[in-house]
Amino acid sequence: MTQAPLLKTALIYDFDGTLARGNMQEVTFIPSVGMGAGDFWGEADRLTREADGDNILMYMQLMLQRAREQKQPITRRLLAEHGEDVKLFDGLRTDLTATGWFERINALGRRYGLDIEHYIISAGLEEMIDGCPIRGAFTHVFASKFAYDAGGVAIWPAVGVNYTTKTQYLFRINKGVLNHYEHDKINKFMPDADRPVPFERMIFLGDGDTDVPTMKMMHSKGGFSIAVYDPRNSERDQQKLYNLISEDRVNFVAAADYREGTALDLIVKGLVGRIAINAGTMPAEDL
Repeated sequence: MTQAPLLKTALIYDFDGTLARGNMQEVTFIPSVGMGAGDFWGEADRLTREADGDNILMYMQLMLQRAREQKQPITRRLLAEHGEDVKLFDGLRTDLTATGWFERINALGRRYGLDIEHYIISAGLEEMIDGCPIRGAFTHVFASKFAYDAGGVAIWPAVGVNYTTKTQYLFRINKGVLNHYEHDKINKFMPDADRPVPFERMIFLGDGDTDVPTMKMMHSKGGFSIAVYDPRNSERDQQKLYNLISEDRVNFVAAADYREGTALDLIVKGLVGRIAINAGTMPAEDL
């Protein structure tokens, strides 16, 4: 008897504050150009207001400016090296073993007739994410990134992913368009049955205000959204996310702890099971 093909299912993550603590630039890059995190983001905000610009593009331009001033040109390799030191949340094993988050969720998906794919949609830098220890677990990363000259030196922001543009990448995953530039394919009509990953087989994890539009869209399209928080955050910060449930903008809230048996682990496993039941792929013995 031929086994039915596994149905593509997407787990989609923000990065900063969702998979890793804080902002990726703060760990080693900002100190390397002689600034403190508060000063850097304060300067980026000032430049954004002065130019009436996009905050993501302006922080990227400030990175280039500070690096030039310090005579430390930004290269793809340099950014990847800075990405090696991001502080991942508990449970995101760097060896991608069967006991780690990704292999555990993937194995559950296969058991339930689902092919789990992992994606990132982030305002952070693709080049830094490329250097992080868990990059190999992801099918594709949609994030801000630089354009480079012939010598491999960053010269200008090529892509800036902000809190509203994040939503377009849900449609790119939905339609299987895994790049930033093919707008025709995104705008072209595609029957729901032909879309590789329907919204009802998507789960989005984000950490705060910048992810609210994406979580709300996911929620309204029949997918699932989870707001996560750093377990070290204050109760006030956590309550702000819980309010998203009462506002019907998110399905669940949990600490960003990816170890087996945690609330987040159980929520995602439950949603994977729900997707399988709705899709009709759940084995009879698991019903």
